[in-house]
Amino acid sequence: MAKRLGSLSNWLMQLLNVLLAICLSFMCILVFVNVVLRYIFNSGITWSEEMARFLFIWLTFLGAIVALKDNEHLTIDLFVKRLPSFLRKIVYILSHVLVLYCLGLILIGSWKMTVLNADAYAPATGLPMSYVYGIGVVMSIGMGVIVLYNLSLVFRGKTSKSFLPFKSDSEERMLLEQNKERISK
Repeated sequence: MAKRLGSLSNWLMQLLNVLLAICLSFMCILVFVNVVLRYIFNSGITWSEEMARFLFIWLTFLGAIVALKDNEHLTIDLFVKRLPSFLRKIVYILSHVLVLYCLGLILIGSWKMTVLNADAYAPATGLPMSYVYGIGVVMSIGMGVIVLYNLSLVFRGKTSKSFLPFKSDSEERMLLEQNKERISK
């Protein structure tokens, strides 16, 4: 079961990475072609700016899921590093519960906006605006699953990539050693 879950997780992350690459590529192509058409031929694609904006929104929200999975979101752990292991675990759990609460708020708000704008269409592309607002639902569910999985690892006594007590501080140790060498000279 764990092997299947791991392969499903890897497959979903690969799918997300492909979607990110497609969004970024299509967005760059649209903007480049529109700039060339506008400055050289005095015309342009009417829907390219709007589509690029929508792709950028999807790129940002899908990228947030990948960044959470890879533990690449910005953290300030100056004080948490100095806590004993037991307190670090409590802070980790509390912070993840707070993240789940925020994701719940995003899910509810995104769902309401998606339903509210189901009959509204973008002016240039004609796409339903629910496609734009729906990414909040996708992001909050995706990130919520990752946070719940990380919490389950902690409660089962296993380490998570994002669990602070088990992080390697090799860079910090290297800087401390360099400072000691400077002081001794």
